[in-house]
Amino acid sequence: MIRLVFALRRQPHLSRAQFQEYWLNQHAPLVAGFSTDLQIMRYVQTHTLDDQSNSAAQQARGDMEAEYDGVAELWWSSERDLADQSSSAALKASAALLEDEKTFIDLENSPIWFAYEYPQINPAPETIIASPKSNIVRVFFPLRHKDSISEDDARHYWLTHHGPIVRSHAQASGTLCYRQVHRARSPMDENLQAARGTKAKPYLGHAEAWLDRGQIATDESRLANAAFIEDERNFIDMNRSTIFFGKEHSIIDKRFQ
Repeated sequence: MIRLVFALRRQPHLSRAQFQEYWLNQHAPLVAGFSTDLQIMRYVQTHTLDDQSNSAAQQARGDMEAEYDGVAELWWSSERDLADQSSSAALKASAALLEDEKTFIDLENSPIWFAYEYPQINPAPETIIASPKSNIVRVFFPLRHKDSISEDDARHYWLTHHGPIVRSHAQASGTLCYRQVHRARSPMDENLQAARGTKAKPYLGHAEAWLDRGQIATDESRLANAAFIEDERNFIDMNRSTIFFGKEHSIIDKRFQ
């Protein structure tokens, strides 16, 4: 599957709570209603938590970008399904969704890009979700690479060197699932950004992990996180990256149908 990642900043007149309420209760049903026309396989909203976990993770890494208010993600079964969006119904659906986005999203400062997943710690079946009432949280880490290394070298290091380090500390860090999601460098990115007037540049990709909160305050977890951060500094530009915690709302999931 190919994934669309949309890191969202709210309109300035909205609080984070107001933004998330509208997004979940007004915009999500709109997307769900168009899912057949747009051939959407899956749609998940990750709502950023308002607690000290975000600032603690950021401060441990230095001066990072402010966290986003949430992340919208949509999946298609193939690039062919994604590219087949030229019917009148699909065009009308896309226009209606964009019009509604303008009411609550700061589109200029909300980067959007397509990506591919590289599972690192991946339970089967893939049913772990950081639901609002669970003890599981999702970590979202959009990252940009250092100017001193090329994009290709950063991708290679992330996948072949950093990934094994995270995997080796999975139990100690309370990591239930970990994926690297690399930007696809798709020509479709520019079309989405242009339609939204987006000026924020997309990331190299993002790391995502699902953690058991009951296991992330131990001495073993702190040592594991220190090892992660030490290696992150080898390829990540912390000043142009961010990290935050969230809870997920699964709106559409046709994977097992």
